[in-house]
Amino acid sequence: MHYYPMAFPILFLLFIALPFSTAKLNVDYYKTTCPNFQKIVNENIYNKQSASPATAPGILRLFFHDCITDGCDASILISSTAYNPHAERDADLNLSLSGDAFDVIVKIKNELELTCPGVVSCSDIVAQSTRDLVKMVGGPYYPVRLGRKDSLVSDGSRTEANLPKTDMNMDAIISKFTAKNFTVKEMVALTGAHTIGFTHCKEFSNRIFNFSSTSEIDPTMHPKLAAGLRDVCKNYTSDPSMAAFNDVRSPGKFDNAYFQNVLKGLGLLTTDYLLGVDPRTRPLVELYAKDEQAFFNDFAKAMEKLSVFGVKTGQKGEVRSRCDQFNHIPA
Repeated sequence: MHYYPMAFPILFLLFIALPFSTAKLNVDYYKTTCPNFQKIVNENIYNKQSASPATAPGILRLFFHDCITDGCDASILISSTAYNPHAERDADLNLSLSGDAFDVIVKIKNELELTCPGVVSCSDIVAQSTRDLVKMVGGPYYPVRLGRKDSLVSDGSRTEANLPKTDMNMDAIISKFTAKNFTVKEMVALTGAHTIGFTHCKEFSNRIFNFSSTSEIDPTMHPKLAAGLRDVCKNYTSDPSMAAFNDVRSPGKFDNAYFQNVLKGLGLLTTDYLLGVDPRTRPLVELYAKDEQAFFNDFAKAMEKLSVFGVKTGQKGEVRSRCDQFNHIPA
């Protein structure tokens, strides 16, 4: 047997370089306690996505809203009650989240509770489902470290304080990310998630109806897109569900078309336009528009980082029996 005196110090240094909470996570966390975890997740999201293509963007958005608020802890899944009347799920910014996303998480949780009761957290289900769905619709693979616990708190006011909003300027949006130690590059890469899914008309109605005293539409938006959106969204005030695809070219495929669209004035939101003109973000938009692999590489790294942001481990969380309620009523 050979003895390498430096091996332990090097491994120790690698360990302490990780945030303590994330050092406990690993990709094989359920290998012995729930060996069918990944199979159950993958089969359920495949069936749901096949039946309802809105599932992938819905889960991806739910995942981001959950993680960026107070960490990836499934606090967004908690339903409001008399004891907790304004949970994250009922915050204004979360009311438009996809019902398909919530439904598939519940279905997976129910099956896992039958297979390995009390073992798998809802937050791990969300993280794994998100990665699998991104890959399923053509996006990049990235490893998902597991072992998160579910939150013991869900406060809707925290959502309002932490999520970026569509009416913000670029300084405000960047500050939302840098305050959580995400770089501008990571922010732009994560924004590429808009390559799938849709946005409700009310979020961009200011750009296509009565934009200013001199123009009905925002002149920075492609006129043909604006005309089409005005037709799609003409009844949005009476029907809040009216929406348009974020990527008009390939809305169901995870690719780099979103960035190409931004440079052509084909983004729905004012923030899309700002992303393409701000000197801090435009070079990245241009890079991702011409090099899909560069986008995929950076998106995967950013998602891996986001997926362990603010995770709860040990006594800081619990494994919920139901994803929509705490195991015990908060004091």
